[in-house]
This record gives sequence, structure tokens and C-alpha cells, in this order.
Amino acid sequence: MRVRRFALVGSVSMVYVFLALPTVIVLFASMNAGEYLAFPPAGFSLRWYRSFLGSSQFMDAFWLSVRIGIAAALLATLIGTPAAIFYVRFLRTGREEFRFAILSPILLPEVLTAIALLFFFNQVFGGTQTLAPLLIGHVVITLPFAFLTVTSALYNMPASVEEAARSLGAGPWKSFVKITLPLIRSGVITGAVLAFIMSFDNVNISLLLKAVGTTTLPIQLFDYLRYDFDPTAAAASTISVALTMTLLVVIDRIYGLWAVRF
Repeated sequence: MRVRRFALVGSVSMVYVFLALPTVIVLFASMNAGEYLAFPPAGFSLRWYRSFLGSSQFMDAFWLSVRIGIAAALLATLIGTPAAIFYVRFLRTGREEFRFAILSPILLPEVLTAIALLFFFNQVFGGTQTLAPLLIGHVVITLPFAFLTVTSALYNMPASVEEAARSLGAGPWKSFVKITLPLIRSGVITGAVLAFIMSFDNVNISLLLKAVGTTTLPIQLFDYLRYDFDPTAAAASTISVALTMTLLVVIDRIYGLWAVRF
């Protein structure tokens, strides 16, 4: 029994090390005092973080990713929440078809979704000259996460609570605002945060739908590494990972990671 336990603990530990090792390597590479990306680092320096913060290209891409991520998260939540309520509380026929339609962006290869959206915008709107196609694409791929977390929260909330509110004279809107929304708040906020993370780190949709002259942080990193190989890219990656991990820790501390179980 002890041998099995030690073997299980060892196997799980190796998996965690395997997953965390690339991030640790990037972190140390971002503090390299040398002129090129290298591991182990030749020395300790934070000048590449200053280089990232002082680069207009990187900062413009960073703030564009933040703005698109926030807008996509809000829209995905505003669409995903009523869709989840309709699916859980009211839909009786075609449930699997409705669920598949909502989740199809994450069930299909993302690059196919990106190509399909690119063809659509080229045929209907004549191209992607504005940020609207990029935002719509990000909403499409983040909507399933908002839908799933709100759906999970609704299944954990007994329908009798809403029925009790209705029996006491509360209308549908007042029942939703006073009863349903506070009880599913963890799922709504968790879905919004996950949507932001998926939008912020997205590559395929951003690569094909970005307007000319604009770029998000992942695409800017890709373009930068084509011509330069200094640790500025590692610093940018570390900041991106730190932002993502901070948001996940906030979810865990406020609501617990149980909120993201699907």
C-alpha cells in the first residue's frame, strides 16, 4: 500500500514538475544579464523588464490585449449567462444540439474557427479593417467558458429557491436580481475571468482577424522573436503568465476553484 502511495505521489510530482519547468525556465531567462536568451542565465538583471515597459510596441500590444480581453469577457458573460439560464431552466427539447452549438468553438480546432471567421468577414464586410472582427472572434471562443461556469452554478442552485421567491410575489426580473444572480455570482465572475484569460493569451484568432497596424501581445511576441532573440520576449512572457496566475489565485481565494468545475 505504501509503495503504491509513494509511486502515485512521485508520478503526480513529476507531472507538476514537467508542467511548471518551462515557466520556471522562462522566468530565469527573463532575468538574464546577457544579450541573448539563454539558460542558465549568465547573471542577474532586470533590465529586460525595463526594456519591455519602455517599448511602445510591446506596451501598445499589451494594452490592446487587455482592452480586447475585458470587452470579450463582458460580452461573453452577458451572452453566456442568459444562455445558461435558458438551457438549464427552460429548454426541454434539443438540449444537446443547443449545448453543442454553444461549445463548438472549443470542440473544433481553433484554427478552423479562425479561418471560418476570416472568410465570413471578408465576404460580408470586405475584410478586417477595424477591431470589431477581432472582438467578435474573441467573444466566439470565450463564450463557452462563461456558459459552462454559469451552467455549473445553476445546477448547484436548487430551482425551489426561485419558486419560493415567485410564490412570495417576486416577478421574474426581481427574482433573478435578488435571488438567482447572487447565488450564481461565483459562476458568472469565474466565467468572466476565464474568458479574459483565454482572450488575453489567444493566438489563432488574433493572428487572422487583427486589423492592419494593430497587434495583440502574443502576436507581438511572435513577431519580435522572428528578428530579435534577447530576453525582452521572456520578460513579456513572464508578465503575461504572472497576470494569468494572479487572476486564477483571485478566483481561488474568493470563490474556490470548485467554481470552475464543469
